[in-house]
Amino acid sequence: MIDKKTVQLSINYGGHDTSAALSIGNTIINANEQERFDLSKHSRNFPKEAVFNCLKSNNLDITNVDKLIVTTDFRKAKILKKKNRDLKIKEVNLKIRKELGFKGRIITLDHHLCHLASAYYPSGFKKSIVLSIDGVGQYQTAKLAIVTNGKIKICKFDANYPHSLGLIYSALTFFLGWKHHCDEGIIMGLAPYGDPFKKIKNKDDSYIDIFRKIIPSHKKLGIKIDTDWIEYHKKRDVWLSKKFKNYFGKKRKYHEKILEHHKNIAAALQLRLEEIVIENLKKIKKKYKINYLCIAGGVGLNCSLNGTIHDSNLFKKIFIQPAAGDAGLVLGGLYLSLKKEFPKKKLSKKIYSNYLGSSFTNKEIFKIIKQKNVKLIKSKNIYSSTANFLKKGKIVAWFQGQSEFGPRALGNRSILCRPYPSKMKDYLNKRVKFREYFRPFAPAVMQEKSSKYFHLSQTSPHMLIACKVKNSKKKKISAVVHVDNSCRVQTVSKKNNLRFYNLIKEFNKITSIPVLLNTSFNVKGQPIVNTPNQAIDTFTRTNIDILVIGDYIITK
Repeated sequence: MIDKKTVQLSINYGGHDTSAALSIGNTIINANEQERFDLSKHSRNFPKEAVFNCLKSNNLDITNVDKLIVTTDFRKAKILKKKNRDLKIKEVNLKIRKELGFKGRIITLDHHLCHLASAYYPSGFKKSIVLSIDGVGQYQTAKLAIVTNGKIKICKFDANYPHSLGLIYSALTFFLGWKHHCDEGIIMGLAPYGDPFKKIKNKDDSYIDIFRKIIPSHKKLGIKIDTDWIEYHKKRDVWLSKKFKNYFGKKRKYHEKILEHHKNIAAALQLRLEEIVIENLKKIKKKYKINYLCIAGGVGLNCSLNGTIHDSNLFKKIFIQPAAGDAGLVLGGLYLSLKKEFPKKKLSKKIYSNYLGSSFTNKEIFKIIKQKNVKLIKSKNIYSSTANFLKKGKIVAWFQGQSEFGPRALGNRSILCRPYPSKMKDYLNKRVKFREYFRPFAPAVMQEKSSKYFHLSQTSPHMLIACKVKNSKKKKISAVVHVDNSCRVQTVSKKNNLRFYNLIKEFNKITSIPVLLNTSFNVKGQPIVNTPNQAIDTFTRTNIDILVIGDYIITK
């Protein structure tokens, strides 16, 4: 049973990436994304299962909750009047009471303020610039703050709907044939294959010339979009204007061949995104003279952008919220509430971890295994056994501990293999993940060995900073090197993930390579697996060779 410590529940509902998080006392205990339960990627469904999983994991029920925080994005644009906004809040509150049976206090918090809080409080920085950039929250598309010793001071930043880096990126994702608010990462992966400086066919301008017109430089701190090129603020399913299509042609259909033209569009978009953000950060740094930066919002998941920020040397250290998208709003809601509830207390260091999701005991796992027609093999040491499988070129699914909160698999719900030869990447994309040929994979490296392999000046435990591979190491880890010689690195330490660290250490012992290829344990279009049942089912219907789940090894 619960002690007398305050129990708070945070819910994100009303848009995509619905989620829930729970705190007890001054510690965030659990956080779940609804997509892991309803198997709808970027789910918009009410996060009922996510809520009850948080409660059940701590032997609680809804009556134990003292306060419920809602981080709903009540308005996507400055369209509705205040009375209509209030009606929307009432509707959400009624939904909460109906679905959860909650009778206590409900409070609502600002979208971007929650993003800012979610990035700053786990950073460990005393004083920091904090920037939230996404599609749109309420009316704003970005928000800037200076935070000192936990006190948030909002700064002027001109970024209001429809002037949005997140939405223009979504618009181009749609134009290039993929799903908006879902597949933006594909465009980031495609960009290095294109040439942004190439001339557009039958035009005098290059691709980047036009994107510099679409997203012009702004005299103020902030973001501007030339609205002659867009339509998403008028009709969302159109996204881009006739003027845009006159320059770039018709929308690509999903199954159509990806041409150099499409690659060049992706390259120009990515380059312009990086240019605009760096322009703003230079102005911010000059004005506030602060050496630390925190980032949240969906655009914060663009690891190529984060790599450019890292390489700019504008800041001594940067921190990106691992759940930077809207799912992470629930963390920001809890941080804000906890700071108000415990103004003189430090938040528990538990919050620095993003392993906040579902977990299962070996007993629970074995019970499920017995119900399945699978082959168990015995091992005295799962690290040694698994490392040897990996050395032999086997594809291993690794299911351990609490699931990661956020879109990156960080060694608890991962598919792993050796980082060489380069054709391993092609095999994984085609035969295991069932996705596009150009999609890259991330290296997970022992933290103390990272400087020997990568040009990275800080730790990167959340796989959110792209950096270059050292020339002397490219051949050794060729399967995790992208076409532009970059990698989305995850640094792994004993402190942040002991079991995953032990596995990489064992692999290093027998190969002299402290790196594993790490990708999420899922297939294209599906969320990361959450339960032993999902893990076994995905394992049996894919070309994964080995499943290590808890202390059990399953083979085919």
